[in-house]
Amino acid sequence: MADFPSIASAEALVEQRRANLRGGAWMVAAMAAFALEDMFVKRASQGMPIAQVLVLLGLGGMLIFGLITRSSGRSVLVPEVLSRTMAVRAIFEVTGRLFFVLALALTPLSSTTVILQATPLVVVAAAAWLFGERVGWQRWLAIVVGLCGVLVIVQPWSDGFSPLAILALIGMLGFAGRDLASRLAPASLGAAVLGFYGYLSVVVAGVAVAIYKPAAWVWGDAVALGAIVLASAIGTTAYASLMKAMRTGDVSAVTPLRYSRLLFGIGLGVIFFGEALSPSTFWGAGLIVVSGLFTLMRAPAR
Repeated sequence: MADFPSIASAEALVEQRRANLRGGAWMVAAMAAFALEDMFVKRASQGMPIAQVLVLLGLGGMLIFGLITRSSGRSVLVPEVLSRTMAVRAIFEVTGRLFFVLALALTPLSSTTVILQATPLVVVAAAAWLFGERVGWQRWLAIVVGLCGVLVIVQPWSDGFSPLAILALIGMLGFAGRDLASRLAPASLGAAVLGFYGYLSVVVAGVAVAIYKPAAWVWGDAVALGAIVLASAIGTTAYASLMKAMRTGDVSAVTPLRYSRLLFGIGLGVIFFGEALSPSTFWGAGLIVVSGLFTLMRAPAR
């Protein structure tokens, strides 16, 4: 009889490891899909105005998440979306989406993807400041090292510095703010509803660009239109896979695999856009990934 508890514990451990493996597989699939979405958005921006890319991408995502919400018997028109938290989230979402798409269109896919990987570091630092979460000196040091990695990539001190590199940086800060605001979003809002309004913010960003810099819409580029359709479908699939990953395995086990997006993004940039990985991008990526993984491993147990 004394062996029963140990057997049960061993079985529970094996099952948890299996869950972590499944969750890890979902996370890698999500990051691959996000990288593909970025690639198709970049390709679409080569055949049509950026404002058009944003509006069509947003409408496609809204349609898919709207159908998902309706199929579950829920509505996207709920009072909770009018809360102050959702308004703040929308502002950050618009900022993140707008500048990230601009970065995809105007700068290399590989460097844009690398800079985006600093988002978790900014989230941890801001959570300590805004929410009073405990962050020891070792994690603060890792955050500083990771942000130095961003500076290594952007290189604001060099003669070859391009102001366009700031686009990805602003987009990353926008996504960090969105993630922080999402923590305070009403619990009654499901992932599909949040996804619907996330893509609505993409439409708003597109309208803002159209007002600021009017450009005639282009309908003749079938490849660009196809890229938009694929980006919408793959983007929503990536979002769903991410939610599945976070709900399947331990957060500490699956979250580090977010950095697999860096490998996919760099690979797609090299293969499909002929991008060369500069030494500064390589070393900056290393600093960001190492510091990010260290920050996750040093996170206090919950």
